[in-house]
Amino acid sequence: MATTTLPPCAARSFKPSLPTRLLAALAASSLPLLFIVLWSSGYVAGKLALSHTGPLTLLALRFGLAALVLIAVAIATGAPWPHRARAWGHLAVVGLLMQVLHFSCIYFALRWGLAAGVAGLLIGLMPLATAVGAHLWLAERLGARQALGLLGGLAGVALVVAEKPLGGAGPAYVAAGVGLLGLVAGTLYQKRHCAHMDLRSGAGVQMAVSAVAVAAVAGPVEGFAVDWQPELVGAWLWLGLVNSIGAFSLMFLMIRRGQAGQVARLFFLIPGVSALMGFVLLGERLASLALVGFALSAVAVCLASGKR
Repeated sequence: MATTTLPPCAARSFKPSLPTRLLAALAASSLPLLFIVLWSSGYVAGKLALSHTGPLTLLALRFGLAALVLIAVAIATGAPWPHRARAWGHLAVVGLLMQVLHFSCIYFALRWGLAAGVAGLLIGLMPLATAVGAHLWLAERLGARQALGLLGGLAGVALVVAEKPLGGAGPAYVAAGVGLLGLVAGTLYQKRHCAHMDLRSGAGVQMAVSAVAVAAVAGPVEGFAVDWQPELVGAWLWLGLVNSIGAFSLMFLMIRRGQAGQVARLFFLIPGVSALMGFVLLGERLASLALVGFALSAVAVCLASGKR
């Protein structure tokens, strides 16, 4: 049976042009930086919004808006939905951990006086904490560099706390730490049980479950009290559309593309970017000792997330 082969010139014609390849490379390389900016902005936007409503009410608004948009997109684009009850349950657990527990604790910490930059610093330790969690839960190897990075990151946090002693801010630091644990637990759980979820329908389910969960508590506790000022509306739209959908979608997209290591290495920028945004938009200032702590934590996360 005769076979037909394409001549070399025809085969070369299927290759994208140089400008197309350059644009694709630029888009791929810009995703991690865009993710860091979007993620870091959430702490500042959250603090701006919390002057007009309670933490749980804000989260109900944020998750509700994100859920409506994501579910509408999933339906309009024909996204696949989970076929088994267990898969729905796994998505719900991820939402409760990564969204509800994580952001509830962070917002209460911000409400209790924690600076946006310090919140970013604690959450910026996520790659180190995730490595430890993967070692304990998923039996993944914890390298010497990661162990040293964890110690360096904790030392950086200690310097920031030492610059501003706990005092009455103790609950804020504890809440932010629990928020970090929620994010790490949700990340590991998703890695183990929801690795192949569709981004549109899966995120929509997570946001819907999160919205219902926080709304069930926000009503009795906060009475859904909202001061509808332009600042709140802008922060709410940013949190619900840009932060909840944009930042998390970029993170999942990069992980699926095999860029998880790059995401982890760039996580060290979150504290600095959050602190800069807090300084410009909120007037938050950090003393020299705290800046040293930020730098130490950034170096620790960067080195620990590098290739071994």
